[in-house]
Amino acid sequence: MLLTLAWGSLFFPGLFALCTWGLRRARPAWSDSDCVMISTRHWLAREYVWFLIPYMIYDSYAMYLCEWYRTRDQNHRHSLTTFRNFLSKNRLMVAHHAVILFVLVPVAQRLRGDLGDFFVGCIFMAELSTPFVSLGRVLIQLKQQHTLLYKVNGILTLTTFLSCRILLFPFMYWSYGQQQGLSPLRVPFSIPFYCNVANAFLIAPQIYWFSLLCKKATRLFDTTPAKKDG
Repeated sequence: MLLTLAWGSLFFPGLFALCTWGLRRARPAWSDSDCVMISTRHWLAREYVWFLIPYMIYDSYAMYLCEWYRTRDQNHRHSLTTFRNFLSKNRLMVAHHAVILFVLVPVAQRLRGDLGDFFVGCIFMAELSTPFVSLGRVLIQLKQQHTLLYKVNGILTLTTFLSCRILLFPFMYWSYGQQQGLSPLRVPFSIPFYCNVANAFLIAPQIYWFSLLCKKATRLFDTTPAKKDG
């Protein structure tokens, strides 16, 4: 899973940079704006959305299995109680996956038409933090919280999560304002209301999860000096 997410996170920025570089060499008369515009019009930017469907279904089932293995009874049977506990403990993540499956995928694949390629690409960039988050969970499972790798990975997790999942949204508003000749403060009042609502729903859980990551990082770096003093 780590390799798959890392591949998806790096593939599209790499493809975009390669296309832009190739167009600049092949079409020297084109402006930078023309090269960048054409580079975003790759068919994979649309078709890659289909990758989200099996992944979100798999990830939801994998989270349920983790919950079942932690709470299963002696008969090793799946039960409604286990499923309810899973929904209760992971309601935000389940809601996140459901919104992606039943809202984001139809909008990105069909309902938006030919509009918003740049913003879809920005949303893909949010997954750049996922390999670091997953690696952190693996290191915890292996009881490697004391290692330098865990601490470096924690810093990378915070950095990529902040830049690719939170600051990404102000960047999209700023980019739209640059394209339309608007100040960033005027952009929310110049776009459809549902766009602001959708962005609010997308960024809200990201801010919550980032606060949890910050609390975990604070505990990690607070306990280390204490252990050394003891």
